[in-house]
Amino acid sequence: MLTWETFSELTSLAADSGALLRHAFSLRSPLHADAELPALLRPSVSVLGWGEKGVVEAEQPHGHGVAVVGEGEMGNIVPNVDALMTVEPGVVLAIRVADCGPVWFYDARRGAIALAHSGRKGTEQNIVGETVRTMEAAFGCRPSDVAVFLGPCIRPPHYEVDFAAEIARQAERCGVGSYRDCGRDTAANLVSYYSYRAEKGKTGRMWAVAMLADEVRLKEAA
Repeated sequence: MLTWETFSELTSLAADSGALLRHAFSLRSPLHADAELPALLRPSVSVLGWGEKGVVEAEQPHGHGVAVVGEGEMGNIVPNVDALMTVEPGVVLAIRVADCGPVWFYDARRGAIALAHSGRKGTEQNIVGETVRTMEAAFGCRPSDVAVFLGPCIRPPHYEVDFAAEIARQAERCGVGSYRDCGRDTAANLVSYYSYRAEKGKTGRMWAVAMLADEVRLKEAA
């Protein structure tokens, strides 16, 4: 079973906007084979206590494709995309990383979330910009209402390309309302994280997940 961490920046953001955003990032597991990890994702998401309806994954071909998903895609891997977005509560968005950047997007005004896999190639293709643009086109999000957060990824000096810095520049060019970076380097902490680069490809994957909570259930619980 996977264990998960959360980030204070996203937790406080959710609290400030009605606590609709849920997020988590899985930590290093004793299992190293990538083929074994997907089977662990769905049962271990339940330990988060989100009351989720189901999980949607992205195929992640290292491009800039973005898909709008909902209950109809639950249990599936959406082909040809590296970013997923939804406005449907209870639908868990999931991507996997092992040095590439997991990027969360949240628009509290529209009740929209997105999750992107932004590695070297995806960053070169401006996946952050494409995700914000698609949120605007699909959901009517204003970039100034979108908060963006970058999770753990590889960084210099462990990798020659600083795609974390470029992700920040892309978010700024989009005009997002806020941008935060956890600043953690996956290759510098092999106790907590996997690193494809540092471990020469023989490693596992971390999962980034995001979900909109059911506002009705939240009110009932209160």
